[in-house]
Amino acid sequence: MINNKRNKNYSEWYNEIIHKSGLAEFSGIRGFMVIKPYGYSLWEIIKCELDKILKESGHQNIYFPLLISKSIFSKEKKHTNFFSDGCAVVTHSRIKKNNDQLIIDFKSKLKEELVIRPTSESIIWNTYKKWIQSYKDLPILLNQWGNAIRWEMRTKLFIRTSEFLWQEGHTAHSSKNEAIIEVKNILNIYTNFLKDFMAIPVIKGIKPYMDQFHGSENTYCIEALMQDGKSLQIGTTHFLGQNFSKAFHVKFTNHNGKKDYVWSTSWGMSTRLIGGLIMSHSDDKGLIIPPKIAPVQIVIIPIYNNEEKNNSFIEIIVKKLISTLNTNNLRIKYDNRKIFSPGWKFNEYEVKGVPIRIVIGKNEIKEKKIEIFRRDTCKKIYYSLDNNDNLIKFIMDLLNDIQKNIYKKALNRTKQSIVKIDCFKKFKDHINNFGGFILSHWDGTSDTGKIIQKKTEATIRCIPFDYGKEEGKCIYSGKYSPQRVIFSKSY
Repeated sequence: MINNKRNKNYSEWYNEIIHKSGLAEFSGIRGFMVIKPYGYSLWEIIKCELDKILKESGHQNIYFPLLISKSIFSKEKKHTNFFSDGCAVVTHSRIKKNNDQLIIDFKSKLKEELVIRPTSESIIWNTYKKWIQSYKDLPILLNQWGNAIRWEMRTKLFIRTSEFLWQEGHTAHSSKNEAIIEVKNILNIYTNFLKDFMAIPVIKGIKPYMDQFHGSENTYCIEALMQDGKSLQIGTTHFLGQNFSKAFHVKFTNHNGKKDYVWSTSWGMSTRLIGGLIMSHSDDKGLIIPPKIAPVQIVIIPIYNNEEKNNSFIEIIVKKLISTLNTNNLRIKYDNRKIFSPGWKFNEYEVKGVPIRIVIGKNEIKEKKIEIFRRDTCKKIYYSLDNNDNLIKFIMDLLNDIQKNIYKKALNRTKQSIVKIDCFKKFKDHINNFGGFILSHWDGTSDTGKIIQKKTEATIRCIPFDYGKEEGKCIYSGKYSPQRVIFSKSY
């Protein structure tokens, strides 16, 4: 049972769901989390499905070291200046024991300090320098699954942690146009993955110049709206231009026999996806997980009694059920633990967000039916065991319907939370009372963006692709604006 309610204490509700569902917990070091088995199995499924899509699109996996020499990390100045405040640095290679205490062995000081990667552009481009000589060596389409460390002042499980798991793509191209096509294609891959697997609708757009990834020419993003009306940046792609190839002197001989700098991109999504999943779909009973990524898609719970004959029938029926359902490689759990009551188990799997619960007991045997509970609507369905031949089709159709219903609910909520506002007073009232995405005009200056943020806590999340050009006047300064942008409070 979840004690906190979304409409009363959203933050505590979120944390309680994570703890009671067994997803994760903070470790003994501030900002670092332990991803527990249930949470990690969810991440593994997300990783597996996205990995297939990236490989199908022509990308290959690779792995680069966790540690980057300071001299290499420092080469792209904008990039270095931005990340330097949050870097963890290794200065010594050993510790030793002194009077029963462990202390740094100062004799082991490294000749050059090593940065624990906050992101891998620098070490990758230092390597690309050795790999790229000609247009024949391009494009390079690589993806890395790993972790990164960025010291965070304010932490929140999955959403903002000092260490996180992620994938980071790094590509090299022979032309500007090819690189821009790459970042837009990846943005579409992310968008479709979030829709098709995680049932999360997003808005695609480009970041304003003051919020783009440092070291890039442009940053493209996808923003998702959480149930509390705040936005979550859930994925980004970066057109790096020639910034890193110039910093690392990576040139190639083009089709015309001339030397040119390589064009590049980088992009990534992280375990923040799980935080977005929780805040997009869950309710006051616990998690709601779309079936396509659920670690357990179906849980079968028997209700035993004192009659051994009935219990034997239950086991026979369950074995037939599992045999039938396993033909489609569904992720099934049979919970026949006798130390917990059926009611306790019902609550456990509702908190864990298992899409379908099947119950079999004395009454079900008598009436030749099974009770099927769908987590997204919390409604029960009774299915006749006489129709066992069609059970697999019924279950697969039900899982598909649950997947679609979860997305439809999130999409409707997002659509209803998008409003156009042209009066700053109404803007402030709306953002404070309702949140959501506000389409308003902005004069294009960083100063105006900062003032609006200071007065409302809302920031420009993106300049959206899908709302067209519409000239107007800035919501705050009254100056000319070529189109509306998306404002929202955010995580």
